Amino acid sequence: MDDPTIHSVTSFHDLVATPFQGNTNVIGWTRRLKGDFTEIVNRIQHQGNITVVDKNQLLELHLSTQGQIARKIILDDWQLLEAHGAAPVLNLIEYYERDDSFFSTDVYSFHVDRSPIPTDTFLCTYYGETSEVLPNAHAIAKALVPEIRDELQMLYRNDSEKGDFESFLTENFFDLHYQALADARPIRLELGHLYRLAIDYPESPVLPCIHRAPDEKMAYRLLMIC
Repeated sequence: MDDPTIHSVTSFHDLVATPFQGNTNVIGWTRRLKGDFTEIVNRIQHQGNITVVDKNQLLELHLSTQGQIARKIILDDWQLLEAHGAAPVLNLIEYYERDDSFFSTDVYSFHVDRSPIPTDTFLCTYYGETSEVLPNAHAIAKALVPEIRDELQMLYRNDSEKGDFESFLTENFFDLHYQALADARPIRLELGHLYRLAIDYPESPVLPCIHRAPDEKMAYRLLMIC
């Protein structure tokens, strides 16, 4: 099976200007970050399983010189993304809520993002475990797996507001989730790199990137996403 191309670039300009094409549906700005991101994680006041950190909270942290270097990197990324027209959010994540149903639709499941208009997903993990992406050729839509599809059709028949079956799948996000094939080779994204992922939107030139959040082996994850 062919892997998708994760195309590497060395600047933010190239990250946003390089087109997706062929098997390329992930572009990464590769860099080696300096500074102490652990200090930032330890200084943030945790509020539940996911803490949203705004710029003012970040600026108010009392940090060492290395912590200040790390903070400047985050703020610079924030400014670059906003200037590009994105709306970045900085999250300190202990864990995401899990969906324990037979068909999990949480972010730990391999899935794609969708939009009605052309756009991309950006993400960078500064601390903690990083996301995985799955080559499109290494996956099958879960709604097409026969035994899963049978279960979904049972749900559909019991739905009191049903339209057609495909609309039912879309409205409940079942069509966004994928199952890795037996010989699949997920790719772990690199810590500190800023990635741009292709998503599902009308007339997209490439297949959307299949990805999932990591199981938290470390206590926290510091993630910029938009």
